[in-house]
Amino acid sequence: MVERVSATPAALDLIRLLVSKHGPVMFFQSGGCCENSAPLCYPDGEFKLSPHDVYLGEVGGAPYHMGHRDFEFWQNTHLIVDVVNGCSGTFALDGPEGKTFICRSRLFSDEELLALDAKPQSGMEKR
Repeated sequence: MVERVSATPAALDLIRLLVSKHGPVMFFQSGGCCENSAPLCYPDGEFKLSPHDVYLGEVGGAPYHMGHRDFEFWQNTHLIVDVVNGCSGTFALDGPEGKTFICRSRLFSDEELLALDAKPQSGMEKR
């Protein structure tokens, strides 16, 4: 099964830690303004989604969304959530942990893109 987003073991560990401290969390892929283009982690439901936002899947049980305009650029790309040492911006839960989520990526193969064509892309379906 082809997924649009996945996470490294280090990212999954940090997600578990954040869930243990804050309860369920969600991700929104920042479009590049104040936080650069990065996975932002919030308490689930704290970030208000637009009906146009795109649901990409889940990482560590947390829903992962992206703005529809950013999705137009990233739609042929598999996103891999990872973690590095350092502080993220002030908007996300990971900063106080001395870690920050980052996004790595790779292009989908032609076969993966064909498999994804049959999947829904609406952001609000999973909320």
